[in-house]
Amino acid sequence: MLIGSYEHSVDAKGRVFIPAKWREDLGTTVVVMPGITGSSEDKCLTCMSLSSWEEMLTKFKTVAMTDAIAQRTLRSLLARSADCDTDKQGRILITAPLRELGEIDKEAVLVGMGNRIEIWSSKLWKEYCEREAQNGDDDVWQHLMGLGI
Repeated sequence: MLIGSYEHSVDAKGRVFIPAKWREDLGTTVVVMPGITGSSEDKCLTCMSLSSWEEMLTKFKTVAMTDAIAQRTLRSLLARSADCDTDKQGRILITAPLRELGEIDKEAVLVGMGNRIEIWSSKLWKEYCEREAQNGDDDVWQHLMGLGI
């Protein structure tokens, strides 16, 4: 189960450590892509197992090729995604374009999201948490109740 959060350094080559307790769920190869947060304000990366990636692509396959918005989204997502193998030390290499997109430099925060993880720059994660603290949780709980959760 991919839950909790961990802060790790990003080395000079762009590698970040994946916690051992998460590697079993993620497998030896993961897909890293632009963040899927539902908000263009939140600049993070999304990382998931190959099986979760395949599930997501299966859903995209049901969308008509003539659906311009879905095809534009898929094109952008696939073009900027990368498959990353875990090395012997449990690290993945995040490509330079993806690190730039997520504004990830020397420190990263990995956030468990159940079936995927988000990789945030420490700075942006702190800003996100501060923004959420100011917003309060009432609307979040109301939304979840509306979903039956």
